[in-house]
Amino acid sequence: MQIEFSALDLPASGAVVFLVEKDKELSGLAAEADKAAGGALTKAMKSSRFTGGNGQKLQVIAPAGLDAERVLLLGLGKKDGMKALDMVELGGAAAAGLLGSGSDTATIIAEGFDAAAIAEGALLRSYRFDKYRTKEPEAKKPTLKKVVVATADAKAADAFAGRKAVVDGVFLTRDLVSEPGNTLHPESFAERIQELSADGIDVEVLGEAEMAKLGMGALLAVGQGSEKESKLAIMRWNGADKDEQPIAFVGKGVTFDTGGISLKPGEGMDMMKWDMGGAGTVVGLMKALAGRKAKVNAVGIVGLVENMPSGNAQRPGDVVTSMSGQTIEVLNTDAEGRLVLADAIWYCQDRYKPKFMIDLATLTGAMIISLGHEHAGIFTDSDDLAEGLSKAGADTGDKVWRLPLHKNYDKLIDCPTADMKNIGGRGAGSITAAQFLKRFTNDVPWCHIDIAGTVWSDKDLPLSEKGGTGYGVRLLDKFVADNHEG
Repeated sequence: MQIEFSALDLPASGAVVFLVEKDKELSGLAAEADKAAGGALTKAMKSSRFTGGNGQKLQVIAPAGLDAERVLLLGLGKKDGMKALDMVELGGAAAAGLLGSGSDTATIIAEGFDAAAIAEGALLRSYRFDKYRTKEPEAKKPTLKKVVVATADAKAADAFAGRKAVVDGVFLTRDLVSEPGNTLHPESFAERIQELSADGIDVEVLGEAEMAKLGMGALLAVGQGSEKESKLAIMRWNGADKDEQPIAFVGKGVTFDTGGISLKPGEGMDMMKWDMGGAGTVVGLMKALAGRKAKVNAVGIVGLVENMPSGNAQRPGDVVTSMSGQTIEVLNTDAEGRLVLADAIWYCQDRYKPKFMIDLATLTGAMIISLGHEHAGIFTDSDDLAEGLSKAGADTGDKVWRLPLHKNYDKLIDCPTADMKNIGGRGAGSITAAQFLKRFTNDVPWCHIDIAGTVWSDKDLPLSEKGGTGYGVRLLDKFVADNHEG
């Protein structure tokens, strides 16, 4: 969708959106439009249940006296106390209300509101993954092609430029998460990542032979049942002084997860195309940082594998040796993401010596049982990381909730056969998975984010339609901007 900014005035065509405060009369340009329409907008409000409550919508078609095709009255609730996220979500609500309306242009009257935030929300909500729909009826296709934000703020377009770069990263993540497993596999995923070189990101891709030399027996074991070669992709954005210690993000990239020999049930297995969501977020974040020229040195590392059952697949009971030298008894081949991350995290700290590492993964179904689809779980011994991520989550709507780490949970993955086992039993499944990962951090400050419940949505959300959410890109970009840029 195209986003533009204009002077504060009523449009000569298309749809127009007025933001209406709860239980207040129309004011400003909305009042002018109502007067030109002979009071039609006020009459429509009084004859309906529209009060301006947050998220309420009332559409008036072709009001006489106005050039607009339609007017959308959008309730914002009480203006006092509104936060930046509220402005973004208003933009999303405006776009959602008009995407299939029949109008190809909409003008949002941002009179006294953050125009750049509203534009960001409208753009985020416009995303649609429809590349494989070849027979969709025209009546179901979106008509809205352009949103104009009318504002008195002469700097709105400049403020939006950085936001647009982050939205580009979100869209890349949504694209990757939405792709089916037959088109997005470790090799094609790595090719998509290599395209980031055009954004100024240094990209390096390791194949199986190189990872074998490094001793990445845990990661390689996951992918050995697949015909597709496993990969490790490294992305570097250098936006600060070359001697400044980098920050690092690591993602689980299981492009399709059958469970391996510990085969998942058939029902719902098709959704395991998004088991690479952690890697998708890291890739989108790196694009966002590069796109807005973030003043930070950042490393993104993603382990790309496909977990398939075959005559060459790893078996329950196998013992693998990780890059760290620690051995792991694989009791369940469907607890594979932690094996991928074990080697990727160790490689990250060993090669780049980062200030901290944050890993993201659709790691456990237990996380969905614990937190549903509202929050991602975070696990860390660092109060600074936990507090910074929690604040960024509240600011962006990518919410997180801290869960515990403790030595008593760590004991649950001790093993008589090897240094550890890859599952800890039925209880506290998300916590024992995090305790497993912690054993590969080598005491570098670290946070694990389990995004199993947030990477995909079965319903429309304020800033995305049903499907891939792009969760984590805006969260981490905000975290970096607030805490780690010079």
